[in-house]
Amino acid sequence: AKVSGRDATSKKIATTSEAVEEPPQIKVKRIHRRDINRVWEFLKISFRDVNAETVEYQRPRSKHRFEEIYEEEGIEQLIFEVDGDIVAYAECSYEVTGSDNWINPRYFEKRDMRPLFVDELAVHPNYNGRGVGSFVLEQLHHLARVNGLNHLVLEVAENNERALSWYKKRDFKKLDAAIFM
Repeated sequence: AKVSGRDATSKKIATTSEAVEEPPQIKVKRIHRRDINRVWEFLKISFRDVNAETVEYQRPRSKHRFEEIYEEEGIEQLIFEVDGDIVAYAECSYEVTGSDNWINPRYFEKRDMRPLFVDELAVHPNYNGRGVGSFVLEQLHHLARVNGLNHLVLEVAENNERALSWYKKRDFKKLDAAIFM
């Protein structure tokens, strides 16, 4: 049937002024001495499942060493918070640090690579799969660019399948047994 003008059976479409829920705002800040204990507790939670799987994943440092890192020059410690709760943590340095490190700085020098070394990247388990890790990575890329650096380098345990897959999806390339760029 041909309908001219308005269809008598049509309904008005009501629009509501319901507020669309905003995604949580992530606040990024440098660690402060008062944050050390809660960041340490956050790291224990973040690595709890990984630590339970295998000894190889065990956190390689003590709380005392973590406190010492706060005092060291050239190390950035960043906290990512949502509503005052830590959802992620990143720690990076502008040069190879630590006596137990087996990364050879000459490898990068020979190739005109100026890397930012990501010593730690942790996301709270409740925020996995929600884009927080990608946001942290974006911030680290920005930090590298601001400091004239052109690569991110990080170490991942070879049997940490989840992390390896996550980094590969983000165009990191395997450099050695457990290092990605």
